[in-house]
Amino acid sequence: MQVEMAGEPQHPDRISEDFAAATSEALVLVDGSSTPAGLESGCRHGTAWYARRLGVHLLARLTDRADRTAAQCLADAIAETAALHGARCDLSHPNTPAAMVVAARQHGAELEYAVLGDSLLVLHPYDGEPVVIGDNQPFTAGEELRRRVWATAPGSPERAALHMQYVLAVRAVRNTGRGPWVAAALPRAAEHAESGAVPLAGLRGVAALSDGAGRYVERYRLGGWPEALELMADSGPGELLARVRAVEASDPRCVRWPRGKAQDDATAVYARLG
Repeated sequence: MQVEMAGEPQHPDRISEDFAAATSEALVLVDGSSTPAGLESGCRHGTAWYARRLGVHLLARLTDRADRTAAQCLADAIAETAALHGARCDLSHPNTPAAMVVAARQHGAELEYAVLGDSLLVLHPYDGEPVVIGDNQPFTAGEELRRRVWATAPGSPERAALHMQYVLAVRAVRNTGRGPWVAAALPRAAEHAESGAVPLAGLRGVAALSDGAGRYVERYRLGGWPEALELMADSGPGELLARVRAVEASDPRCVRWPRGKAQDDATAVYARLG
C-alpha cells in the first residue's frame, strides 16, 4: 500500500474526534461519536481519547495477527481499549465513548476488511464501478426525528432540543440489539461489522472516509464515487476535503443542503494497491 490521508476538525479550535493511521499493509479509520456538551458519559477520558486508542490497537492487531479476521481484530481492539479505561469509568453507561470503524489490510492475495457504522470503505477497481462498503447500521426509528432536526435553524433552541432527543434515542438502543451497533465497550459489536475479502488483482486502490468526508458524494452530490476516487488518486484526499469545506462555507445555515452539523470532523484515506 502507498497511503495518503487528510483530516479536518469540525472547527479549527476543536480537537478532531476522527483518527486514521496506516502501515504499508493495513489502514484504519475511526470516527468518534460526538457527545453533546453537558451530556454525562460515565467516562473521564472522552471521545477523542477513545478513537485514538481504539485505532492504534486495531492497527496493531491487523498487522501482527494474521490468524484473526479483520472483524476479530476489531473485537480484540475494543476489548483492549475497554481495559484501558480503568475503574473510574462506567463502561455500562449508554453514553460511553463510541466510534464508527473502517479497517482494511492486505492478506495474501486478498484485501480483507471490516466496516462498522456509517463510515465508508470504497474499492477502486481498474475496470467497472466502485464498490461502497459501510453505513450498515441505520437507525430507522430515528430517521423522522433526524429530519425534524434538519428542518430547524442551526443554532436555534428548537434545533438543540430536537438534536438532544435524537442523540438520547440513539444511545438508548445502540449495542442492545434494538438499534445500531458501534464500537464502544462490547467486543461482540464487531460481529455486526460488514466484513469480507476481495482479490487484490484488479484493484487500483481503496479509500476510507468518515461520514464528514463522505458528504462529498452522499450529501452534496459534488460527484459520484468514480469522480471522488479519481480526485483522491490524482490530487490527494486533501483536495476532496477542501471541496467539501468550500460547499459548507457557502451554505452555513444548512439551507441548500440540510444536515445535522454545518461542518463535521472529516477524514479521508486513499491507498494505492496496484
